[in-house]
Amino acid sequence: MRAVVISQWGGPEVLTEVETDRPEPGLNEILVRVHAAGVNPVDWKTRASGALVDWAEVPISGWDVSGTVEAVGPGVTLYRPGDEVYGMPLFPRQAGGYAEYVVGPARHFARKPASLDHVQAAALPLAALTAWQALVDTAGVTAGDRVLVHAAAGGVGHLAVQIAKARGAYVIGTASAGKHGLLRELGADELVDYRAEDFAEAVSDVDVVLDTLGPEVAQRSLKVLKPGGRLVSLTGPDAIPAGAAADGVDASWVLVEPDLKGLEAIAALVEQGRLKPLVDTVLPLSEAAKAHEIGERGRTTGKIVLTVV
Repeated sequence: MRAVVISQWGGPEVLTEVETDRPEPGLNEILVRVHAAGVNPVDWKTRASGALVDWAEVPISGWDVSGTVEAVGPGVTLYRPGDEVYGMPLFPRQAGGYAEYVVGPARHFARKPASLDHVQAAALPLAALTAWQALVDTAGVTAGDRVLVHAAAGGVGHLAVQIAKARGAYVIGTASAGKHGLLRELGADELVDYRAEDFAEAVSDVDVVLDTLGPEVAQRSLKVLKPGGRLVSLTGPDAIPAGAAADGVDASWVLVEPDLKGLEAIAALVEQGRLKPLVDTVLPLSEAAKAHEIGERGRTTGKIVLTVV
């Protein structure tokens, strides 16, 4: 099969397309023929240093995939060959999504939303599960909550806006002014142009903050939270603000994990017309290096996706 491997840790140029052996499904695993693979910040961060991931002998990049079940291993009852699925298998262990085939536990996938094509579906798993696990599982967002989403037009942010809105929240987002119109279409109730004003002065009485940017923004976010508010960071334990507990804030960080039930809930929102992924750029698998170059500039609205077949 064709696959894009990391020849050594470094810049986008280390991504190389090769021919390698097709994996075979083991117990409780499925083999998926990949139609499209999503590109995420964790892809280029791990490519640069090898951090986070326990790499296999052939280091194939990528996690997000959408495709068709090619074969099932012993013990699998959820799927049959020909079923269309999407998922984020094995994270944070290596999955090898930038390839013609990927293998993973059956319950790390879910049935692809029928209303989406494979490119759209591949844009969802890691980013949408991150938003779901942060806002729903961790923060418990419910109707009437005031939720602040930082970098609201980003890969996670634009999905978090929609998920929070679907939960009945009042959604506030930070984004450049040029993206405000789009975010209002996605359900944002209030927007702050971070280039023109300080969100910590413009926003108040927030129940939940989703920090996608890091320690400095997380620390300043304490000012906008109500006593008893919840701050969830996606950037690691170092982003938990000093003094959060003293301020009466419940602060935590989330590392996304494979989640069948979460994928099914996300697919249900898609089919209800309450969640749609934004795809910024589509490139062939052979241009994975270019996809990383674009992503690392930090200017995309929504997701970058690679087409495989």
